[in-house]
Amino acid sequence: MEKRKKKLPVGIENFKELQREGFYYVDKTNLIKELLAGWAKVNLFTRPRRFGKSLNMSMLKSFFEIGTDKELFQNLNIAKETVLCEEYMGKFPVISISLKGLNADSYEKALELAVQNTRGEARRFQYLLDSDRLTSYDKEAFVELLQKNMTEGTLCSSLKILSELLEKHHGCKVILLIDEYDVPLAKAFERGYYDKMVLLIRNMLEHALKTNDSLKFSVLTGCMRISKESIFTGLNNLKVLSIAEVQFDEAFGFTDREVREMLEYYGLSHHYEEVKEWYDGYQFGNVEVYCPWDVINYCDALRTDKDVQPQNYWSNTSGNEAVRRFIRESDKVSVRREIECLIAGETITKEIHQELTYKDMYASINNLWSVLFTTGYLTQRGKPKENCFQLTIPNMEIRNIFTTQIMDFFKENVSKNGDALRKFCEALKNGNAEDVEKQLSEYLRKTISIRDTFVKKQMKENFYHGMLLGILGFEDTWSVSSNRESGDGYSDILVETDDGETGILLELKYAEDGNLDAACEKALRQIERRKYEEALLDEGVIHILKYGIAFYKKRCCVKMAGVENN
Repeated sequence: MEKRKKKLPVGIENFKELQREGFYYVDKTNLIKELLAGWAKVNLFTRPRRFGKSLNMSMLKSFFEIGTDKELFQNLNIAKETVLCEEYMGKFPVISISLKGLNADSYEKALELAVQNTRGEARRFQYLLDSDRLTSYDKEAFVELLQKNMTEGTLCSSLKILSELLEKHHGCKVILLIDEYDVPLAKAFERGYYDKMVLLIRNMLEHALKTNDSLKFSVLTGCMRISKESIFTGLNNLKVLSIAEVQFDEAFGFTDREVREMLEYYGLSHHYEEVKEWYDGYQFGNVEVYCPWDVINYCDALRTDKDVQPQNYWSNTSGNEAVRRFIRESDKVSVRREIECLIAGETITKEIHQELTYKDMYASINNLWSVLFTTGYLTQRGKPKENCFQLTIPNMEIRNIFTTQIMDFFKENVSKNGDALRKFCEALKNGNAEDVEKQLSEYLRKTISIRDTFVKKQMKENFYHGMLLGILGFEDTWSVSSNRESGDGYSDILVETDDGETGILLELKYAEDGNLDAACEKALRQIERRKYEEALLDEGVIHILKYGIAFYKKRCCVKMAGVENN
């Protein structure tokens, strides 16, 4: 009988739970060794979302915290470091807070959530109230940290006060972990109270990290490296470990070896190529890594359904605002060309500034490149020269995010130009292939093209198929249906006009060799051979128009069955 496989940790960010409940764990405990070897008083790790930041922070807490269950680590890499474990495991009071939950519509509500957050952590240390090493004044200060009506001033100094009390009770300095430090800033920027939140976070961090003599060391995580002038004012002991740094480059994300081992463990090795195509491609330092969230979710789906296709798991956890803003810059020809290069799998060299404020993020297209890089929508290739990076789209999942936003932007522009839409639909209904081609060419000229160096023919045809559906979807009196066949990569669009008497068949082809005429003829032959008109005849449609449409980059050709095109 086959041994029961471990559960996949979908959404599990608690290290103790993961270990005790028998979940599959990709061992990242070497992070502990590296952290202690490359000593810094304050360490900031910036990584895109869903790359294991919170789980790593939970792992650090479990390792260092006084009274830890040492069995959690007995079969992990760090257990081989016996001297290090003897000196550090279970030897320190650890304060651990996550700011990812500070998601509020107003500053007042955010402040209330921050107070609840701090109180929740303080409650873990209620044994301080019975400590014979603390004075009555010390205990009075601790009780203030438990109050619902904690003042803003007390909140700002709360982590420092708690550190001092814990050091006094335990006789050793404190480790401070702050996860997702920048989430409250992102939410505040979206909702209009950014300046107040910057001041709050700055004051909290200044007390906890700059003027805290009880601090052994601290680790912070976030997606963005907020500029020093904005948040980390005067903090000279800060070590920033971004996605561009070689140090800790394997600590977040799954390496190729780790993915292969996971797939082999679950009997899914034959899915390796599609996992790599969809979820690999990020370069952190010198290492190429996969997004853990995607790999875990897709493996979990495959265990239930062996035929399930890869999905955009990562994009479902965000609004993709940075990509949306980027695509809207494509009215500038130079940006449109750069986007087309990226979609085609090429690299673009740009100067990247990893220190930004949220106010600066969208202030210019230059800053937007930096945002796309730091948040994981673009990744680097090769070694940067000074601040110049070769940027590219990492994988198929992120490429799909870009093409989805391109299509949304295209549809938005179609809806704004009613005259062009009317001309196109009239030409289509009247059997005027020349005018259909002319209007379609104009749409292609203005939109971002899908070039043929990165993706399969099927995906390019599907993109143009989506364009036509996007155009026809605004003719709300017509019935438009789509049947996309699997395997050959072709798509049919069937249209019935408002009077029910005219039907239109559109067959699309992508001309890989640039021969648009030949591709058009092939499309028309396919309509006849497969008798696509029968669906319309069954509905009593009298007049049926058959179009073959071929695309190649920004060019197109439109032909009708039985009509000679010049």
